[in-house]
Amino acid sequence: MISNLLRRSRAALAITVATGALIAVGAPAEAASAPATTAASHFVMDSVTGSTLSSKYGDTKRQSASTTKIMTAYVVLTSSGIDLNKKVTVQQAYLDYVYREGASSAYLKAGATPTVRQLLYALMLPSGCDAAYALADTFGSGTTRAARVQSFIAKMNAKAKVLGMTNTTYDTFDGISPTGANLTTARDLAKLTRAAMKGTTFKALVKATSYSSGGTSTVATWKNTNLLIQPSPTGYGVPGAIGVKTGTGTAAGKCIVFSATRNGKTVIGVLLKDEERYADAIKLIDWAAGPATTSTLQRSATEPIPDVLD
Repeated sequence: MISNLLRRSRAALAITVATGALIAVGAPAEAASAPATTAASHFVMDSVTGSTLSSKYGDTKRQSASTTKIMTAYVVLTSSGIDLNKKVTVQQAYLDYVYREGASSAYLKAGATPTVRQLLYALMLPSGCDAAYALADTFGSGTTRAARVQSFIAKMNAKAKVLGMTNTTYDTFDGISPTGANLTTARDLAKLTRAAMKGTTFKALVKATSYSSGGTSTVATWKNTNLLIQPSPTGYGVPGAIGVKTGTGTAAGKCIVFSATRNGKTVIGVLLKDEERYADAIKLIDWAAGPATTSTLQRSATEPIPDVLD
């Protein structure tokens, strides 16, 4: 009797184990939680599907400093009949504005005639507010500079509406908010970046580590402020990083919008008001797109690289 019960128990156990094994094989592994960040808000998205991978106060409205320039570039690049070789005369008013605001600059020369393409590099790499002003003045409509600038900002808000950026309002062409009402969210910035990165010109802009100013500036070369894509030892040289934009402001704090491709997967991330924006961006890229080689990350994470102002 006892031997029969033992045989039955063993048979039942074998079936249970086999069934459990089948269930274990058939069930997908539960995804690990996203690493913690020091950001006030963060958002990570799958660039292909647009699906949310991680969100921390992703719909909370915040100022975002020069990440605003992603929309500035997007409005220009999606303008009807855009001519990237069109020349624009740099006005002294653009330079006076940068000086008055203490803003980040591409150090454009008054009277220089850069092309729209050059101004876009000046906008996105050194985060030139002088370049942003020039583009707003050129691509806005109106009989006065003030009218053209307001027209351009209206275009920024119209694009935001089309992209479903329901929690975004622009009152500036460069992130320097005159009213404090230049607000967006981490989710909305990711939506914008996903749309912008579909354009080959925009993607080339934000991926460039440097670009020759071609004599339009008092500096010979514009360097990208995004240290994720800058090679060691001046940057972190994060494998697979392909952009996008930094931003820093008194109200906004340190911000970064980033994108990276690894293992055939492209992710977009946003960190707002984050003192550890680079360390947090690297952690989120590793988590969302898969880790890079250990040796590369160890070297990058320990380099004493000073932060930049924009």
